[in-house]
Amino acid sequence: MAAADTVAGYDRMKEVKEFDESKRGVKGLSDSGITTIPKFFVHPPETLSGLKSSSTSTGIPVIDLSNMESDSNRAKIVEQIREAAKTWGFFQVINHGVPVSALDETIAAIKAFHEQPTEEKSKYYVREEGRGVMYASNNDLYRAKAACWHDSLQVWMSPKPAPVEDIPAVCRREVVEWDQHATEVAESVMGLLSEGLGLEAGKFKELSFSGARALVGHCYPYCPQPDLTVGITSHTDPGVVTVLLQNQVQGLQVKHGGEWVDVKPLEGGLIINVGDFLQIVSNGEYKSVEHRVLANSNPEPRISIVIFFNLCKWKGSGYYGPLPELLTPEKPAIYRDFTMQEFNENFYSKGLDSKSLVDKIKLNLS
Repeated sequence: MAAADTVAGYDRMKEVKEFDESKRGVKGLSDSGITTIPKFFVHPPETLSGLKSSSTSTGIPVIDLSNMESDSNRAKIVEQIREAAKTWGFFQVINHGVPVSALDETIAAIKAFHEQPTEEKSKYYVREEGRGVMYASNNDLYRAKAACWHDSLQVWMSPKPAPVEDIPAVCRREVVEWDQHATEVAESVMGLLSEGLGLEAGKFKELSFSGARALVGHCYPYCPQPDLTVGITSHTDPGVVTVLLQNQVQGLQVKHGGEWVDVKPLEGGLIINVGDFLQIVSNGEYKSVEHRVLANSNPEPRISIVIFFNLCKWKGSGYYGPLPELLTPEKPAIYRDFTMQEFNENFYSKGLDSKSLVDKIKLNLS
């Protein structure tokens, strides 16, 4: 790789390091008025050739959670969520119980953080992914083949939360409150997903599936050459579920039926998606699907706030696999058990990718 990085006098790693050490992020590059993006952001032709959505689909399923505690409504909502998690891996929920004012305040606070001067933001610029508070551009900057056009503020909320005073003051209250709101929504949805598998509503919570949480506030600023790079490359999420709040600037795409589908922001909606871990423990009933974000050609930055939910209590000496309650002689396990070490190494050892753990532990049953 080092040899390829220095082709024709171009030292890619040197440029990457200079960019990283400047702590300006892509927001700094964008604000400087550049008209050409640095070479290490340019993606290969195979990534760039299919950026436009070719799908005629109207978008991911939208599910109304109102009255989900009433027996007549709950059965219908469980079926809708089960079907969406099985066929799309993504859905948008409305009437989820979080006031629109809380959504708007969270988006505004994360935007305010990213719009601070570099000298203010740079206090938080570090590369320590697994804990505390981290502001950086591209968490996989040194692992990925090409960089993507976004900056992120990451805050670990559980099981070892970042000290509240370490969270930037400009968004501190909103980050703490959003974690509470999003966790309530996630646990409600996990109850519905659990019932969709024929389990008790409280099963996922009992198994600590919402016990580990990382909040990531992404900023996708204006990109002068959006046809040469991407906001975030195609990937699947590694955990149980993800809850995503976004502003009204479009950019998210989901892969469905071999085509990329544009996800139109829905006022007051929250997007939920299935992670690789949930695909495995559901023994393939629920599907994690590829998604990506296009580079932003809009003068207004795209803001998204993501909370990744994962378990915090591994079985025995630290392993997991398909839930035994879901296995029968007719439906045997299609995945082997995997260890916590395998799970972590698979994520932190490379750039973002799709289903690599799922593929690695799939059993050959033929």
